[in-house]
Order: sequence, then C-alpha cells, then structure tokens
Amino acid sequence: MKSFAKLVLIVVSLLFSAASGFAADASAPALGLKGAAKVVKEGAKADVKTSTTAVKQDAKGKAADAKVATKGKILDINTATEAELKAVPGIGDAYAAKIIAGRPYANKAQLKSRKILPGNVYEQVKDMIIAKIPKK
Repeated sequence: MKSFAKLVLIVVSLLFSAASGFAADASAPALGLKGAAKVVKEGAKADVKTSTTAVKQDAKGKAADAKVATKGKILDINTATEAELKAVPGIGDAYAAKIIAGRPYANKAQLKSRKILPGNVYEQVKDMIIAKIPKK
C-alpha cells in the first residue's frame, strides 16, 4: 500500500510540475515521498502567490481607472462622450450606447425608469453621474 501511495504521489507531482511549467527531469522519481511532496507544495505556493498578486493588481487597476474617469467630478450623462461613459465602472459599450441614444434626461433616475440601465448597475453608478438639463 505504501509503494502505491508513493507511486501516486510521484505521478501527481510529475503531472503538476509539468502543468505548472517546472522541468520534469530524471531526478524527480528519485526524490522519494518527502521530496515529491515538497516539490508539489512549493509549486502550489508559487502559483497561489502569483494568482494573489495578479488579483491585487487587477483590483488596483480598476480602482485607478475609476479615479481617472471621474477625477473628483460627477459626469453629466446628457453631455458625456461614449469614452467618458465607458470609463465609469459598470458602464460598457452597450450601456454607453443606450445612454447616448436615450438623451436628453431630466434626471439621472430616468436611466432606471426608462430601463436604460438595470437596477443593480444604476445603484453602482448613481453617485458618479448627474443629468443637467440642457439649455435650449
């Protein structure tokens, strides 16, 4: 039974090391049970650390994009360009096009009442937008 467990662990470690980019060489089976377990554990730690760093960078990137988009000011949905609208988190190509097509708006709540934006998206963006009544 012990030899079967060793064999399974070695096969799993070889598969893991090959999948994660480590070079599988002839010395891998000679590592034994503890050595194979160490290789698997170190590889898993490296993958988790890399994944965590990528998630943190992505979250920071999105937050930075939101700050650049608003720059401390509120965006007027009646005059904003498509690019400015898409810079608001939660508003993509389709929503930006729908907002522009539905202009003018008497107030920002019309985005929800006219079904331009779903309720959850409206709740996400309502503090970043305004609808100034255009002058005639």
